[in-house]
Amino acid sequence: MARSGVRIDPGARAHVDAAINGWMQDVIGDAILSDAKDFVPKRTSRLHDSLRAECHDKVLRVGSLDCNYAADVETGTAPHVILPRNKKALSWPGADHPVARVNHPGTAPRPYLRPALFQRRTA
Repeated sequence: MARSGVRIDPGARAHVDAAINGWMQDVIGDAILSDAKDFVPKRTSRLHDSLRAECHDKVLRVGSLDCNYAADVETGTAPHVILPRNKKALSWPGADHPVARVNHPGTAPRPYLRPALFQRRTA
């Protein structure tokens, strides 16, 4: 009676992981990044230009690393008080006079990542 069996290449897992990472980066990551760049508000284009997509160990990350207000644009901000850090008062071009504090009303959310992520994709 003949014996039959299957021999699995020990490097197969690494090849499959590399293929998954490549697919996530090149297909899904690029599609989400492209949609996010279409949806992001473009007042100065700083946030738009800072968006990146990267995939490591089958984890895809899309967003901005160097734009500190990216999360505030996505989720909005609550009303808050702005106080001076290094001076005694705040002043800006067009202000009548320096002020000690500013009551900021907050900002409405302007999501760009979540709509890009939840786009229906086929193929």
